[in-house]
Amino acid sequence: MNAMAEFLRIRRGRIGPADVGLPTGPGIRRTPGLRREELAALAGVSVDYYIRIEQGRESTPSDAVLGALARALRLTDDEHAHLLGLADQTAGRTPRRRPSDPRPAGPGLRLLLESVRPSPAYVVDEVNDVLAANPEGLALMPGLGDWPPAARNTVRYTFLHPAARALFTDWDRVARNCVAHLHTAELTAPERAAALVDELSSSSAEFAALWRRHEVWVKRGGETAFRHPVIGVVTLANEVLGTTGDGQRLLVYQASPGTPEHDALVLLSMTTEGVGTA
Repeated sequence: MNAMAEFLRIRRGRIGPADVGLPTGPGIRRTPGLRREELAALAGVSVDYYIRIEQGRESTPSDAVLGALARALRLTDDEHAHLLGLADQTAGRTPRRRPSDPRPAGPGLRLLLESVRPSPAYVVDEVNDVLAANPEGLALMPGLGDWPPAARNTVRYTFLHPAARALFTDWDRVARNCVAHLHTAELTAPERAAALVDELSSSSAEFAALWRRHEVWVKRGGETAFRHPVIGVVTLANEVLGTTGDGQRLLVYQASPGTPEHDALVLLSMTTEGVGTA
């Protein structure tokens, strides 16, 4: 079974008849989710054709068919884009987003890391490798800076570092977001994503279970609550700014001046005096 077929099968199993306005019928279903014939009817394709897609015997469905399946499965825009990318990969076509090679953070981004202090900030790539971080960024995630630079990765930290579960007040939400965004890297950095997935799947049953859910979305701004050993309990806004073409993103945690949260960031910054951007 190819990746596109697996994605469709898993997402079909996660949406029930009632979710799409279909009667559930008498008795208990032997398997969860929609039946293949139900999904085919909702998408307006023949049952035989959909079965061939899901079994991996049809590798070149049109964008129109994939769009109809995405609507029937109630996929988000991010998930729909991911499905199209998997279809390109399965058909051996050039991905709509070309895979990018790893590159170090450029001088402009490193200057930005210094400019936003005392806000903790990081430059990360598609698989969330930390390419650079300001001192507050390393201090916000205790123990991250103790790892060799090549091992610093926010997904790895979330699942494998012993400090992470205590640090993130809502660890389950953070973990789910990490995994959903990592799925997008299957298309942009497939080899590095596969290596990280293999590592984390073998080390964390929770990661493996979340990965199998095939939730997909691009990480954007929001809020994250921390229970930090130095600055206590704080909720920080975060912004994610993408660069052009190289897959790098600037992640910044911040708080409005004059608030207790901003005072906490100033305190965190004071603990890093004399430490430079890594």
